[in-house]
Amino acid sequence: MLEVAYGLGRFGDGRLEKGGANLHAALVERPTSCIRRLGEVRKREMQFTRFLRNPKVTAAEISASAVARTALRVTGRDVVIVQDTSELALGGRRARANGYGPVGKGGAVRGLVLHAVLAVDAGTGGLLGLVDANVWNRTGGKVKPRRARTTAQKESQRWIDGARCAGEALASAHRITSVSDQESDIYEHFASRPANVDVLVRACQNRTIETDGEDQVALLFPFIDSLPEQGRYAVNIPAAPSRKARTAQLALRFSPVVLRKPRYGARDLPENVALTLVDVRETSQPEEGEPLHWRLLTTHTITNLEEARHIIDLYRLRWTVEVYFLTLKTAGFNIEDADISEPRAMINLVAAAAVAAVTVMQLVRARDGTTGEKLTDAFDVADQPLFEALSARIEGKTERQKNPHPRGSLAFASWVIGRLGGWTGYYGKPGPLVMRRGLEDFQRIKYGATLRLSDV
Repeated sequence: MLEVAYGLGRFGDGRLEKGGANLHAALVERPTSCIRRLGEVRKREMQFTRFLRNPKVTAAEISASAVARTALRVTGRDVVIVQDTSELALGGRRARANGYGPVGKGGAVRGLVLHAVLAVDAGTGGLLGLVDANVWNRTGGKVKPRRARTTAQKESQRWIDGARCAGEALASAHRITSVSDQESDIYEHFASRPANVDVLVRACQNRTIETDGEDQVALLFPFIDSLPEQGRYAVNIPAAPSRKARTAQLALRFSPVVLRKPRYGARDLPENVALTLVDVRETSQPEEGEPLHWRLLTTHTITNLEEARHIIDLYRLRWTVEVYFLTLKTAGFNIEDADISEPRAMINLVAAAAVAAVTVMQLVRARDGTTGEKLTDAFDVADQPLFEALSARIEGKTERQKNPHPRGSLAFASWVIGRLGGWTGYYGKPGPLVMRRGLEDFQRIKYGATLRLSDV
C-alpha cells in the first residue's frame, strides 16, 4: 500500500484523508474504474463510495494535493508543462440511466471533460507529476454567440489557466515552458502568459503579422512558406495507433514574427505580441498518413538551428499527455466504463484516477532507466525488499532477461512490474496494459507475503 503522503488530500478530516490514501493506493495497484473491484471487500468498497460522495471531497482539493507534490520535484529543473483536454464518453449502465453521454437531459451530466496539465522534465522526458486536473460537466443550454463572449466566458480559458497554475505552483523551477496543440492558438494565451512561463503552441490560425514596420502586414503561413530552408536533419518518428515507426527527413525554417491583435474578443490586450515561428515539415511522403508539418509559435528566442531543433524536441514531449489519456481510458483505468450514478461522485472519481494515472505512467516511462526517479516516488520504501526478491526470482540466464537497473530506482521496480505483467524482455517495451496487469499481480503477491508474515 502506498504511503498516506501519496493520498488524495486532507479535506480537514482524518477519516477522509485515510480513505483518499486507500483509494489512491487501490487505483495505482489495481487500475480500474469499478469501485467494487477497487475495494475487493465490502468494507473497503463502502469506504471508497462514502469518500467519493462526501461533500467535503472535491476534485479541486484532489488536484491541489497532487500539485503540491509535483512542486517539490521541479526545483531547479527545466520543466515542460503539457496540457490538453479529453472528453469522457461515460457508458456505465447507471451512467446512461442518469443522462451521462451525448444525450443528456435537464441538468444531468451529458459527458465529463478533463483538462490535464502535466509536468515533464525537459531534459530526460521524465514525468514529474500533475500540475492541474480540471474536471467539469457539459450540461448544454444556450450561450451567447462566440464573438460576443470574452475568453474567460469560453472553455478556451483553460489554456490560460493551465499556464497560470504552472507559473504559481512550479515557481521553484529553473524554466517553465507550456506546450499545447492547435486548439490553444489563442492570442490571449501569448499576451497574458505569466512572466515566468514561456509558451509553445502549434499554430492553427493564419494570423496577421507585421512586417517592415507597423504599416506593413502579411499573413503568417504564406510568410514562413516564402522563406528559404535553413537546415535539414533526420529524426525517428515512433509508432502510434495510426502510423508505423519511421525515420523522417525534416526541413526547418524559423523567423521572429509580430502578431497583430485580432479584431474580435481582445479589447484589453496589447496591440501586438513578439514571438518566434518555427516551421518543420517532412520532405518525403511516408508510407502511411500525411507528412509531418508543424508550425510552432513560441516566446523562446531562436537564433540558430540548434535552438530551433530544441523547440521541436520540446513540442514532441506533448505526446506525453496523449499517452496519459490513453492510460485513463482503454489502456489502463477504463474510466469511461465507470458506473456511478451521482455526477459529483463521478467527477471526484475522475479526479482521483487522474492523479493515480501519473504513478502508472511513471512506471511505464521509467522502464528505460533514463528518468532518474526513485522507487519511493511511487511505492512505499518497505516494498523495496519484495521488489528485489521478485527480481531475483524472475531474472533469466541471458543478459536481456536480467534487471539492468540499480536497486532502489523506479526503473528497477518498473522492470519487475513489466515482467509480472507478461513482458518477456525480448519484444518491444511494456505499455500501460502490461503495467496494469503487473501491478495487479504485484498486489496479490504482496498481500500473500503479508499473510505469511502475520502467521509467523
